[in-house]
Amino acid sequence: MTGKEGEIAAAGERKTAWRTIMLIVMAVLGAVVLVGLTFTLGEANRQRDRALRLQSHSYEVMILARTFSSTIARSEASLGRYVISTDKQLGRLYSDDWKIAGQQIERLDQVTRDNAGQNRLITRLRSAYNTRGEELSDTALSTNYGKNDMALKRYYKVRGSVSLRQINDLLDEIIAHERALLDARTSNAMKSADRSNRSAAVLAVFGMLIVIGAIVLGWLTVKALGERASARAEAEQQRERAMELEFAVEHATSELKKQEGKLRQVQKMEAVGQLTGGIAHDFNNMLAVVVGGLELAKRSLEKDSDATPRHIDNAMEGANRAAALTRQLLAFSREETLRVEPIAAGELIAGMSDLLDRTLGDAITVEARDKGKNWLTCADRHQLENVVLNLAVNARDAMDGRGQMTIVTAGTHLAEHAVGRCPAGQYVTIAVTDTGHGMTPEVMERVFEPFFTTKPIGQGTGLGLSQIFAFVRQANGEIGLQSKPGKGTTVTLYLPRHIADAPAKSARPAPLPDIGPTASLDILVVEDDPRVLTATIGALEDLGHRPIPCSDPRAAPAMLAKAGSVDLIVSDVLMPGQTGPELIAELTADYPHIAVLFVTGYAGEAGGEAEFGGHHVLRKPFTIAGLERAVGAAMAAERPAPQSIAAE
Repeated sequence: MTGKEGEIAAAGERKTAWRTIMLIVMAVLGAVVLVGLTFTLGEANRQRDRALRLQSHSYEVMILARTFSSTIARSEASLGRYVISTDKQLGRLYSDDWKIAGQQIERLDQVTRDNAGQNRLITRLRSAYNTRGEELSDTALSTNYGKNDMALKRYYKVRGSVSLRQINDLLDEIIAHERALLDARTSNAMKSADRSNRSAAVLAVFGMLIVIGAIVLGWLTVKALGERASARAEAEQQRERAMELEFAVEHATSELKKQEGKLRQVQKMEAVGQLTGGIAHDFNNMLAVVVGGLELAKRSLEKDSDATPRHIDNAMEGANRAAALTRQLLAFSREETLRVEPIAAGELIAGMSDLLDRTLGDAITVEARDKGKNWLTCADRHQLENVVLNLAVNARDAMDGRGQMTIVTAGTHLAEHAVGRCPAGQYVTIAVTDTGHGMTPEVMERVFEPFFTTKPIGQGTGLGLSQIFAFVRQANGEIGLQSKPGKGTTVTLYLPRHIADAPAKSARPAPLPDIGPTASLDILVVEDDPRVLTATIGALEDLGHRPIPCSDPRAAPAMLAKAGSVDLIVSDVLMPGQTGPELIAELTADYPHIAVLFVTGYAGEAGGEAEFGGHHVLRKPFTIAGLERAVGAAMAAERPAPQSIAAE
């Protein structure tokens, strides 16, 4: 090897060494660039993941707030329906939803404990929720005790209460506060992502100056990561748009519910107007009979005294019809205990033939067919007769007083939920079919609503079909409805079959034994209405008793002490200042031996003694004979013997 070749070889070795060193340096620098890029992108991913967690947290808070608002609204709607219908199931729905709302507040408190501002708002929200619960609880209790007028007043009063506005305002504040946090967190995440992207770009450019391979690798890496970041950003935007759409739909739904509530309120007011006109129409007819009969009786005293009893009987019939309408309204306003007994539906319809003929008139042809297979059902006979009579009257009105009505009794086996919500089993059916004008689908949807009627204003109360619906549900049955305009209507009652141990013909309950006349008694009469007090005093005097009038229940203890000896207390139930049961509870400790008779126009048909401490109850209006029997029954009831003076 010559010197020149050695120099060339040495130069090549130096270049090779230099290239090797450069490659090593470039490799090291490339590794540093890769490490830097990896660290930068990893930090960007961590920031984004943290931002996603915080955003999810904010979305959860806002969704919980909206869900709580929806639960409150649903609970109050159930309470409103409970106040109107007194359906215990609706009362339980109200209570369950209200408890769920309380659990949702606790969940809100858990997820916002990391934020002092939200904690203060949640504390105020819980206080407003508790206040609102107390207000609604009074309404629910009034409904539960049968005080529907008071419940309705309280319900409408608390609809605009301060606590409700506080709940809505606090929910808006919570959502606004969380939305502000979400915006701030999103902004921070975007800034962090921008910083990471700039660092990655700088490192990529530096890598390009070091080695083409590193540049290409860095460029590919940056491009891939950029696409990944772009995809995430786009996905995040899609998610945000989806959330915005969900909030918009929820807001629109809320507004729609508000408008529906307003519309229902308008419909309720319209129904109340129709109810008032219907009651006025019915009572005017009855009062015309009463007033006309009494006037004719008065005139006949001078001209034809033999006709006087007939006119008085006509007036009494009108008064009894008015009392029957009052009982119908009271039966609608509260749930009464059914006096159930095994009933053969076919026999019941057959026994009502005369009543149906008189009620419907000669222009209506009634055909009754019994296909009941001698099946029995357990129901209250009086209420079932009223149900059939109401169906017949509605059929007559649908036929404009002329046509054919068919009543078919039968038995059938139904599958689960074959009709409404009925369980599988055997059912006795009563189907009433008319040849009237039928109903449109819109009318069929509302036909069982309270106070709804298609009759002209002043010619119906809209209580008949709603009472039929309530009776069937109370008997654990169902009701079917088939109708087409111009094709008539068929209403079918499905009542559970009763299988008796020893099948026998159902009979009406035996009448109560006649206790007979009682001896002359000292009776304290507590009644706040002066006219009713005067009439009761006169009736008792006519029966030979010695009544003591008392118009204020709070004065009764003093009058009782002054009278010295009293055999019986006759007390009204609902009075201002103090109710009859409260008065008797106060007097029982000092006068346990005195018999008690409650008189009321609200307590229901019968069997309500358990609600009045076991004392007898006489329902208004009553006859003198009914008063005499009630006094005898009250005196025959067991009670402690009066203490003698020596014993004292």
